[in-house]
Amino acid sequence: MNSVEISYQGAEPLPREEKVVFYAGKVINYLGKSNWEVSLVFTTDEFIKELNKIYRNKNEATDVLSFCQENGFPTEADRIFYAGDIVISMEAVRRNAEYFDVDVEEELRRVIVHGILHLSGMDHETNDSFEPMLIKQENILLSLKGERLF
Repeated sequence: MNSVEISYQGAEPLPREEKVVFYAGKVINYLGKSNWEVSLVFTTDEFIKELNKIYRNKNEATDVLSFCQENGFPTEADRIFYAGDIVISMEAVRRNAEYFDVDVEEELRRVIVHGILHLSGMDHETNDSFEPMLIKQENILLSLKGERLF
């Protein structure tokens, strides 16, 4: 059984937190993962910029950062795998939604999927749509399109 926890660092609480937890769990299940524990941290541009500076040497805010907690994958079916933390700037999510002309809910779903894919070991060199990770991200979004967060 997978577990998703939510916390906040300066951001306002989400209106339907349980739906976000459920959605993240569905993404993890979609990827065929079991016994995963993931935390979602909702924050501000200021906080994520500081993390980005410390851990990626980039002095700018970003929408999502993923921090893997364990190396490798669980070998025992009943062992909990502490996959990691996904930090999301809600200010960046709102900005991206406006820029890409999508609603905030869709953009939030996108960064949740993106963060979980990073925790699962995927990565990308660019933000070009032909990157395998980003193709998988969009396929997952399409498959779970009916899921509502708000």
